[in-house]
Amino acid sequence: MTAHTQNAAVPQRRKRIRPLDVLKHLALAVGALFSLFPFYWMFVLATHPSSAIYKFPPAVLPGDRLGTNIETITSKINIWAAMGNTLVVALSVTVLGLFISSITAFTFAKFEFPGKHGLFLVIMATFLLPAQLASIPQFLLMSKLGWTGDLKALIFPSLASAFGVFWLRQYATNSISTELLEAARMDGCGFFRQYLHVCLPIIKPALAFLGMFTFIGAWNDFMWPLIVLTNPDKLTLQVALSQLKTAHGSDYGMLMASALIAVVPLILVFIIGAKQFIAGIAEGAVKA
Repeated sequence: MTAHTQNAAVPQRRKRIRPLDVLKHLALAVGALFSLFPFYWMFVLATHPSSAIYKFPPAVLPGDRLGTNIETITSKINIWAAMGNTLVVALSVTVLGLFISSITAFTFAKFEFPGKHGLFLVIMATFLLPAQLASIPQFLLMSKLGWTGDLKALIFPSLASAFGVFWLRQYATNSISTELLEAARMDGCGFFRQYLHVCLPIIKPALAFLGMFTFIGAWNDFMWPLIVLTNPDKLTLQVALSQLKTAHGSDYGMLMASALIAVVPLILVFIIGAKQFIAGIAEGAVKA
């Protein structure tokens, strides 16, 4: 009898299902349902008239007024132009901010220079200050530069992120090997080649998380755009949506439809960013 026949003759042991595993999966499923329910409820209300929110029992299935509610929104505000402005701001802040934060963090993590620790403490001190405290001097600076009412006033003050530098520095310190950088220097790699070919591939999971965090923060920002944007054609999405609520009552179907439009891009960014984050962690685990 060959080995293949012997292996085929041995019955495969079936994995025993333990009650504890069933309870864990059931708890995770219930938690996922509770987490997804607000999004589903927002979608349901977005497809109904405003009166549906006061009904008892409430509507639990989607209606047929989503298109009507979106038409009402577009008749009151230019939501697509506002979404385009917000997308430009969020993408610019995310891409440029990741570059500045990562190259700064790489320098602090793996290079020595005079005043390194003092300068890092200054950066961390700015991280502790509330954003509201900087709004007045920022507005005066934007006014002197002539940027008030323009999207540049939203992009450039947000590029230097103390949290981003701190997060990436901690990740780079623990994950980038000093021996690997020394080997790159022996091969003739300068600073930027070390940054591109050694640092960026290793800190990819941290970049994915910071990218999601930065994009969501820029997309949802309301206070600073409300202060600095004086041009109606340059309004961001959150500021434009705030104009839908009037003193004569709220059309909740329209408001939920506008919230649905605002949240869909964030869900897509989260799905893409989470995929890159998990793939980067798995890639690092395989290499380790």
